[in-house]
Parts: sequence; structure tokens; C-alpha cells
Amino acid sequence: MTTTNSITVEPATSTATHASHSTRAHRSSIILTNRMCEKRVTERTKIYDRKCPGLYVSIIPAGTATFNFKFTDPAAGKQRSVVLGVYNPETFTVDDARSQVYGLKALGTAALVEQVRQSKAAKGKHGKTVAEIIELRIDWIKAKELKADGEMRPRIECWSNFASYLRRLVKPKLGHKIASDVTRDDIAELSNDILEGKYGKPSVSNARHMRRAVSAMYKWAGEAGRNFVPETCRPCVNLPKLPKEHERERVLSEDEIRTLWHGLDREDLPWDRTVRLAIKFELITMLRSKELLGARRDELIGLDSDTPLLRVPAKRVKKRRVIEQPLSDLAIEIIKEALASDDQQFVFESPVYPGQPIHRIAMATALRGTKHEKNKDKSKKPGLCELLGLKPFTPHDLRRTAATLAGELGFSEAAIAKCLDHQVSKDDGEKVARVTGVYVRSKRMDQKRAVLDGIASELRRIIGKQDRLRLAA
Repeated sequence: MTTTNSITVEPATSTATHASHSTRAHRSSIILTNRMCEKRVTERTKIYDRKCPGLYVSIIPAGTATFNFKFTDPAAGKQRSVVLGVYNPETFTVDDARSQVYGLKALGTAALVEQVRQSKAAKGKHGKTVAEIIELRIDWIKAKELKADGEMRPRIECWSNFASYLRRLVKPKLGHKIASDVTRDDIAELSNDILEGKYGKPSVSNARHMRRAVSAMYKWAGEAGRNFVPETCRPCVNLPKLPKEHERERVLSEDEIRTLWHGLDREDLPWDRTVRLAIKFELITMLRSKELLGARRDELIGLDSDTPLLRVPAKRVKKRRVIEQPLSDLAIEIIKEALASDDQQFVFESPVYPGQPIHRIAMATALRGTKHEKNKDKSKKPGLCELLGLKPFTPHDLRRTAATLAGELGFSEAAIAKCLDHQVSKDDGEKVARVTGVYVRSKRMDQKRAVLDGIASELRRIIGKQDRLRLAA
């Protein structure tokens, strides 16, 4: 223990129980002031206040001064301490700390001991790191629960996406930090790192999804019953706005559609015929990749009737609602070719894993190709776009292309939106109240069938009558 300018300086490991009687007396000779709290130190320093017994300030080399109140628990025969707060010349001074101590003493020893116990319990929960809370959050969102259709599926069915953002983007930078200590500046800095490409390709979308995942995680962590962070801990509130994302506007021209359609029938392409048929099917039906790739034989209704359709169960649909998509004659031709045998249960069965559908990213991979692990600029297996000389596009662009064709044919936006499984806000020029969708369960099958049959006829015109879809021998 050393003394500087009549101020007792005590190492961090010293305690009142180990100090001598003369040391206690020497401590009591000091009246704590704000100026003392601003003192620069080279090691942790404790200064006790003579004016308010039990009050002391702990100063660390970083310059932070923390007020504490030490008292004796007569029941346990031990000394305990309560953290009062951090010194701030404008909001929390020595006088404020003294007033708080006087208030604590007025509670009585028993109430004070209970408050300390609760404070320690809360501190233990709030002491979890970001990495720990990330894993707890992922375990919670992927836990299975009973869904409305009677199946057991994860609480958040796209949990793997959230897990990727948290583990890949958040954990490396903030995982070591105490979760309750994370600030808006930390999240803003992480956002900038993502935008600058420090976590792969620069991406506004990744930064936006990261923020959403972190915001949801902190809201969950602060809920009653968990209290992993204080309820007021919201590091994603009032963050700087991210740059505006450019909307994708890729629409294939008639020449590109013709090139793609006939190119997909070439025998020399390195990509499996089933994948190529699925690409055609997305353009014809306007369904999302996940919705069509898992199509089963028993989901095909009235295939040989005048009103065939594909019933997509809610678990494969983005909005978790059943889709009944009419099938045009062109779509039927593709299905019949894809169903190579009577025993085949999935329409687009994987050529690698019999009895399973092709992977959800199979079409996207086939279009863009694969890259060498060491040289990312060099193709390992060229994609269909490269092989056919087309400007790169994604499977989702085929939905946009089909919708554009339908619009040019004169179909209403409401009818096209129904085929895309989008929320309809206007129908035939009249605004539709949101609640209407709850009561009106009609699938407007006639409207949807007219749109999809119209697209099929237009595609036949574009690709040419003499080059209709190649049927299986």
C-alpha cells in the first residue's frame, strides 16, 4: 500500500478484512472530492470517503472511476459491496453517490443484503458473451414445434439463414464481448466492415440481414424469463441508414428466351437434364425454386383433366400458405418428361440421390457454374449462361420475366400477383382491404389459369412452333 498526496492507494487485491487497524484509520482521514475521482493512476486505486462511511471510489488506469458502497452483513459475518455507478462530472458526482448510500442505509441491512443478492444474480445473467447468446438463440429458433398443418418443424423455418449471419458476420468481431456491453457504435462499425468487404464480397443485403438478426436476438435475450441482457439494451436502434439496395430488374428478352429454351435441349451440356427441365418449369409456372423443386407425384391434381394443377403445401411456401397453381399444357409436357418412371415420387428427382428431389440451389448453380477454390475468377464447370452466351441471370429472374410477359399480354397486376403468390392490394383498379384476404379464400383459379395459359402460348410463339418442347422418347 502506498500514499500519494495524502490519498491512500490500495492494490486491487487488498480488502478491508486484510487491512490493519492503522490502515483503516488512515483511510478515514480523507474526504472524497470530484477532483480525486478524475485523478490519473497507473494501477487500480481505491479512495475511501470519511464523510460517508462505506463509500469508496475505485479508479482504474483507463480513467474510469466507479463508486461502491461497502457494508457488513451481520448474519453472514462478511463484508459485501454494492456498485453504485460510474463517476460523471455532469450526471453522477460524489454528492450523488453519497445521497445514494444514505438511501441504501435507510433500507436496513436485511433489505440491503437482499438487493445485493438480486444484483449479483442479474449480473451473472448479464455476464454472457455475444458468442454464448448467439448459440442459445440458434438452439431456440431451430427447436421443433407443432405447426398449423400438424407437422413438427423448427420455430423459425429459415433458421439456418439467421444462424449464418450471426456466426459468420457477428461472432468473429463481437463474440468475445459481454452482450450487454455491445453498443450502437459496435453494430455500426460491423455494418461498415461488411459494406467494405471485410467479410467476403461487399454486400448491403448482408449488412441489412445482420442487423435484423442481431435486433431479433437482443429482443429475445431481453425478454422476461431470460434476462440475458437488460431490457433496455437495444444496440440496433437508431443506426445510420444503409445505402439503398438496387432493385433487380433483369428480364430476359425474346431472343434470350429463345436461346435459353433451345439451348437447354442441347445434348452436349454438362448439366443434368432434370435440372434443365426445372429451369424451364420455373419460367412457365412462375413458382419459386423451393416450391417447384420439391414437387411430388401426389401433389399433381387432375393431370389428365381439363383443369390440372400443382398443390404446393404450406411448408414449402414463403408465406406458409397452400398454393394451388394451375398447370398449362406446356407445364404438363415438362412434368411428363421429368417423371421418367412410375415409381418416381419427386417430379424433379436428384440424379445423384435417387428418391430425393434435386437440391434447392441446383438451378442457380447450373446457371452460374462453379469456380475453382484457388482461382475464383476461373470456371471449374461453366454455367449455362456462359455456355449459351447469355448475360448472367438467376432462377428468380425467370419469375420476373414471366410476369413481364403476362403484363405485356394485358393481364391485370392483381391476376399476375396471384400467380406470383404476392399480396394483392388492388383488384381491377379497386383497393382491397388487408382484412379481406382473411375472409376471401377463393384462389381465383380462372384468373390464374388464364394468365399461365397465356404465358405458355406466348412462349410457344417465341420459341417457334417447329421447336416445341422435346419429349422423352
